[in-house]
Amino acid sequence: MRTSTRTAAVAVALLLTAATGCAGGGETAKPTTRSGTPRAAERSTPTTPSPALDAKGPRAFGRPFTYTTDGATMAMTVLRYEQGKFDFRRSADEESGATGYTWAAVEIKACLKNGFAVVTRNSWVLAYADGARIKPVGVTYDDFPKPEYPRMATVRAGTCVRGTTVFAVPAKRRPLRVLYTSKTPETPAEWTVPKARPVT
Repeated sequence: MRTSTRTAAVAVALLLTAATGCAGGGETAKPTTRSGTPRAAERSTPTTPSPALDAKGPRAFGRPFTYTTDGATMAMTVLRYEQGKFDFRRSADEESGATGYTWAAVEIKACLKNGFAVVTRNSWVLAYADGARIKPVGVTYDDFPKPEYPRMATVRAGTCVRGTTVFAVPAKRRPLRVLYTSKTPETPAEWTVPKARPVT
């Protein structure tokens, strides 16, 4: 009776060993830590890059972002950001429908090196530290800074478009970056907004 019991126990142990080997598809089990987490995963935690960042990170104003799509090569950059220096006929509070807003302007330049392209100010966005994003105002007024960056315009090879885009922004906050959010380039781009100079 004891022999039969031992034989049965050995058989069960062999079956369990075989089942364990098959469960992993023939792969060797990875060493784990005391918590049960695979050591390989513990050493290399995957990180997902922000969709607003490109491979080179945020750019300084004046540094161009160049991309090619459908045979057209475009180079664009942000030249300047100003906030709270404008006194237009219509207030930023009226435009935004809230209190505590002011006007801001971003100067942009885009040059088409070859091919055919269309540019629009709607692709430009201001990004804030808390994740908020503000788009350009949907209208223009006669007293906005000139020249204005076009709502939409065709650009021919060898020519550039340069102008200012206006935003209604919170007066007591300053954006961290200017983003180019068009889906055309595979890699989005962004420019760091310099900190405001202290008033002396």
